[in-house]
Amino acid sequence: MTWIAAVARLRARREPGVLVTVATVRGHAPRDAGAKLVVGRTGAWGSIGGGNVEAVAIDRARELIDASDPKPELMDFALNDKVTNQHGVQCCGGTVSVLLEPLPVVRAVAVFGVGHVGLELARILARQDLDLHLVDSRAELLAEERLGVLADSVAQVHVHHTPLLPEEVLAELPPGTHVLIMTHDHAEDAALCDAALRTGHLGSIGLIGSAAKWTRFRKRLSTEGGHDDAVIDRIKTPIGLSDINGKEPATIAVSVAADLLRTFESTGD
Repeated sequence: MTWIAAVARLRARREPGVLVTVATVRGHAPRDAGAKLVVGRTGAWGSIGGGNVEAVAIDRARELIDASDPKPELMDFALNDKVTNQHGVQCCGGTVSVLLEPLPVVRAVAVFGVGHVGLELARILARQDLDLHLVDSRAELLAEERLGVLADSVAQVHVHHTPLLPEEVLAELPPGTHVLIMTHDHAEDAALCDAALRTGHLGSIGLIGSAAKWTRFRKRLSTEGGHDDAVIDRIKTPIGLSDINGKEPATIAVSVAADLLRTFESTGD
């Protein structure tokens, strides 16, 4: 498997990893600069030359995988018989610098409702390195020609057409997914709020709407849904930055995206 395929596999499986690259070589070494190795918790793909260099790099990569806030780092190796190595002697005669780059599990966001605001929000979030799930009960809003504006996305975009029960998508979302509810139908929004509160693996939950809408929803979630106040408080509404008051879809989308990015920074999720 190529290193690119290995990185893609880790991302698809939502597993952390480390990309290890031979950064510089002086003298003789098993591999040239640019050789790559991908390390996961239980596997490794590619090679930076084997021996002590690779074994030590794998050990350190797995320490980074388990670290709370891993950062890229360089490791230097002298390849001679005068150096005491943890995993045997390599006496090629050169020196090698190895760069370790953590590959964290990317964040995931699900936007329920891809209307005017939802599409503008998707355009902004698509510039972030995340898994972006777009969910709508209306097939025409998910048409390829309409979502063509996302063709150059940095994000991995996943489209879900759910004509009957959009809330069923919640169970399929990756752990920690941040959910934004902004459909065209208040009844659909209410059902999604109730289902989101019953789905334990989600991240933050946001609902677009007015104070009057939330008053009705909160009462319904309590009386009909049986949720207590602490559970209902998981839902943030209104979403967006409070000091941005514009009502244009693009303005609302900027506000909501900025608020979500602030949530990312404050929670680390």
